[in-house]
Amino acid sequence: MTPGQELKRLRQRAIRQLIASRPVGSQRELVDALIDQGFDVTQATVSRDITELGLLKAPRTDGHVYMSPEDVAARPATPATSAGADERLRRILADVPVTVGRSGLILVLTGTPGTASVVAQAIDESTLREQEGTLAGDNTLLVLFADEARLERWLARFETIARSIPEVPVS
Repeated sequence: MTPGQELKRLRQRAIRQLIASRPVGSQRELVDALIDQGFDVTQATVSRDITELGLLKAPRTDGHVYMSPEDVAARPATPATSAGADERLRRILADVPVTVGRSGLILVLTGTPGTASVVAQAIDESTLREQEGTLAGDNTLLVLFADEARLERWLARFETIARSIPEVPVS
């Protein structure tokens, strides 16, 4: 490994540690924090690192922050069989305002740009099981159902989960 590659590896490790330890909302914050740690970096370098690391900028109640894909994607240790399995969905819904619309046997969930796949994965890993599947775009998620009864049961459960977080708007 060349010295440049080693420095890049250390810098990217430092970025992951920074965003895991505190909310970081801008590239400028990352540059300043890395400089404080002794790295000689520019905004352009940090921008490339963010892209290579696949970091996402996710909305939170205190503003948008960078998150690693690992923080966004849950890895449940057990199958979703209890209310505890819905905790990740609750956390995401607390940070991502979602509106719910309907077209036939399809629910259309709309969030902020870049959040649909995160919400879809959280739904797929939750105790919500009535859906046939989910399909995510950038900010829009389709939840597909086989019949009206399943859709209604699912929607009631989803609204119960969403309303367990006071600041989540569900419409």
